[in-house]
Amino acid sequence: MKRFFALLIIVLCLVLPIGVAAQKGGFPEIKQLQGPQNPRLGFIIHGGAGVIKKGSLTPEDEKEYRAKLEEAVTAGYKALQAGKTSVEAVELAIRILEDSPLFNAGKGAVFTADGKNELDASIMDGKTLMAGAVAGLHHVKNPISLARAVMEKSPHVMMIGDGAEQFAKEQKIELVDEKYFFTQRRWDELQQEKKQQQQQQQVKPSVAANGYSEPLAKAFGTVGAVGLDKFGNIAAGTSTGGMTNKKYGRVGDSPIIGAGTFANNNTCGVSATGWGEYFIRLGVARDISSMMEYRAMPIQQATDAVMKKVQALGGDGGVIAMDKWGNIGISFNTEGMYRAYINSDGKAVVEIYR
Repeated sequence: MKRFFALLIIVLCLVLPIGVAAQKGGFPEIKQLQGPQNPRLGFIIHGGAGVIKKGSLTPEDEKEYRAKLEEAVTAGYKALQAGKTSVEAVELAIRILEDSPLFNAGKGAVFTADGKNELDASIMDGKTLMAGAVAGLHHVKNPISLARAVMEKSPHVMMIGDGAEQFAKEQKIELVDEKYFFTQRRWDELQQEKKQQQQQQQVKPSVAANGYSEPLAKAFGTVGAVGLDKFGNIAAGTSTGGMTNKKYGRVGDSPIIGAGTFANNNTCGVSATGWGEYFIRLGVARDISSMMEYRAMPIQQATDAVMKKVQALGGDGGVIAMDKWGNIGISFNTEGMYRAYINSDGKAVVEIYR
């Protein structure tokens, strides 16, 4: 027994100094890793959800959509391969989509009831939880770049309207004439929406008495991206032209951190598209992260669970998400959603229909 206690004292004498030294910085503290040391690069984008049935697009239109989605997702992924950060890759991919008239963001933005184009965007860095958002823009060619500038070069999270555009001038971010955003397709959609609203008022005056009607064909063209870089950092971003025929300074979920965009290295990055009012009310993007954080849900299960909440409330749309290991989640309750991602073989996968 004496020998046992003697050995115990010797062991304690050897171990205790190590513990004390570790606390004082004498040895590096060993922490339990939360995931792979080198998570695979990951990239996923969306171009909006809505009534996109097979056959609703001409072969030529479908080819054009697929080509642009592949271009954007490949550009983002190649940026990650070149050592760029997830924030840089997300901005790059979304700029490509903003520059295309195919999607409801940037060049392809829809028109408000006043016949104007109003642009919103947001971006978030999952490493620092820093975020930037802008809303009510009329002259910024690439709103996602201004959102990033708000995140990195200002003490604020959100800027709107004239103030945001003044900040854009100071940051030398490209401004364009409002005519740049005009497309005949979006103008025709506005006229169709106004006609539909008038018909609703004639049939059920109480339904549209406030001047609002259900979104035209429920075609939400918001764009977004989520990336995971070689440093294990996640970023997410979203950009939109809002809702056709919207009134009185309406802002949807796209520039709302936690609703349309969210990123946290501990869980996931999320970008949403859909009927924004419902996504704001449910805090959709943050809710997906919370499902993973507090209930340990896999990412696909989390996205499905939250989208069921949206549907139960009466809303529709979709989300893309990526966790800290590069696993992706895609969930939508519409007929289709423009989307693309890089699979485990490093190949681009483009999908449109359910």
